[in-house]
Amino acid sequence: MLKHLLTAALLLAATSAQAGTLDTVRQKGLVTCGVNTGLGGFSVTDSKGIWRGLDVDDCRAVAAAVFGDAEKVRYVPTTGTIRFTALQSGEVDLLARNTTLTFLRDATIGLRMVMVNFYDGQGFLVRKDAHIGSLKDLAGGTVCMLQGSTHEMNLGDWMKQHNIQFHVVLLDTTDVLIKTMLSNRCDAASSDSSNLASIRGAGVPNPDDFIILPDRISKEPLGPMVRRGDDQWLDIVRWSMMAMVEAEELGVTSANAAQMLADSPNPTVQRLLGKTGDFGKQLGLDNAWAFSIISQVGNYGESYDRNVGLGSPLKLERGPNALWTRGGLMYAFPFR
Repeated sequence: MLKHLLTAALLLAATSAQAGTLDTVRQKGLVTCGVNTGLGGFSVTDSKGIWRGLDVDDCRAVAAAVFGDAEKVRYVPTTGTIRFTALQSGEVDLLARNTTLTFLRDATIGLRMVMVNFYDGQGFLVRKDAHIGSLKDLAGGTVCMLQGSTHEMNLGDWMKQHNIQFHVVLLDTTDVLIKTMLSNRCDAASSDSSNLASIRGAGVPNPDDFIILPDRISKEPLGPMVRRGDDQWLDIVRWSMMAMVEAEELGVTSANAAQMLADSPNPTVQRLLGKTGDFGKQLGLDNAWAFSIISQVGNYGESYDRNVGLGSPLKLERGPNALWTRGGLMYAFPFR
């Protein structure tokens, strides 16, 4: 039965892709974006019910590129177990849900990885009074994590390599993970380190009662995904994200984008902001597509800082998410 359901979902996804996601999005008048059910820094609603986060900004960037209006997005909360089905079936046009980009996810489930918007690694959150200094000190303990993630396989590989065993408990949502951790049913919670920082910073009542261990057992390149078979939509989503990174490299911000459009002599700035080159038309968009993104959403550095960086409650250093010119891994493909 599961095999038949997956086949049906893939066929429906293929049909939707052939119809053209851009055309579908324009007919609806908005981008339908699959996000996390609630993860501080990435996708969560604020006190006014407005979605905020690094992943949310990717959705807003695509809407700005397509419509010239970053607010034309409908957000669909998804769990780790249903997120891929939501994209495969056409329920969402774009999945921006702190998802690890892996070989099998790219090659076997009818989806396409776009690009990395956050370089991460799997870590472990423990109670400070447990006096646990490293992952090896947890031997024989209970580790809780989210179902449908890469974390269970990562930990299984680590246990085989080090000949150490844990009891693994799989849970549906981050809220349940927090409640289970607070009830002392888990000796550790394991997830992407950014997720753990969000839990520690905003999910538990007393953040100082918890620490994140220094151990990192995996590479977790996080980023959006789209359906396979629609290259135009893949290009639009990818280059919308690239535009934010390129803008940071060039010093173009939400505050100075209009002035840079009018006055900058830099040929790359002129191409990026639509003054020359007709780059938007190559994507099936208006030539002001990237200007709309940067003026309404900001560059990658602005998005990072307010959502997960030093201007946010998470206060995460840039680390590998810094620009390549500053020792990080982030850079855009050339705009030429």
